[in-house]
Amino acid sequence: MMDENNFQESLRLVNVTRYVMPLREGGSLPALAEADDGFSYVLKFKGAGQREKALIAELIGGELARRLGFKVPELVFANLDEAFGRSEGDEEIQDLLKSSQGLNLALHFLSRALTFDPGASLVDEYLASRIVWFDAWITNVDRTFRNTNLLIWNKELWLIDHGAAFLFHHSWDNWEKHALSPFATIKDHVLLPKATELEKVDAEMKELITPELIREVVDMVPEEWILAGRDTETAEEAREVYAAFLKLRLENSRVFVNEANDARKALI
Repeated sequence: MMDENNFQESLRLVNVTRYVMPLREGGSLPALAEADDGFSYVLKFKGAGQREKALIAELIGGELARRLGFKVPELVFANLDEAFGRSEGDEEIQDLLKSSQGLNLALHFLSRALTFDPGASLVDEYLASRIVWFDAWITNVDRTFRNTNLLIWNKELWLIDHGAAFLFHHSWDNWEKHALSPFATIKDHVLLPKATELEKVDAEMKELITPELIREVVDMVPEEWILAGRDTETAEEAREVYAAFLKLRLENSRVFVNEANDARKALI
């Protein structure tokens, strides 16, 4: 278990007190839960789906988005006590809770938020361009018409669910190839039709994103999550790869910007 003092400097730590209900929209069975700070959270389990790698992508992607000025629900570390969930009647959920004891990740629950409807919700072209650029940078495949992972809350657009980003960490040896990829999946992005200002955004992002920013966010990932994947011998080695991936992709952003522009023009 990671030393509490290390990660409290970056994200708050809460203890989950009550499992409210599963949120079955996704395949990883996130849940609505309550914590000891009195707030409700969407809880992401390390025992689900892509296990810790989904939490790593969620943390790095979500925190980078927040620091770049996007609206993202607060991310917190969420501790599950070993006794938690013993009274849960659903066998599948009980197994999930047992395999997720310890440190998990949660997003502040946005009460009464509405799912973004691309046919009914207006998004200005600059914001759409920023989101498309960002998702292409972190290789986030999961912001499509089928599953937008966008919410409207207090009349503002909020980004959620970055657990499908960083495709390279599922085939660790190919990270440089992934960093230089055009990311053809961007053609399916829900906001691509509106992303007319990618050139402007590209220049701005290259000014905003520094090596220090990348490293600060990557360093927030708990060592135990990294080592669970057994891709590297040390957590520091893996953090270096995550940081190098983001830097190399940023330096070669023209590759994915051109791909996005070409894909958008093909839609017209």
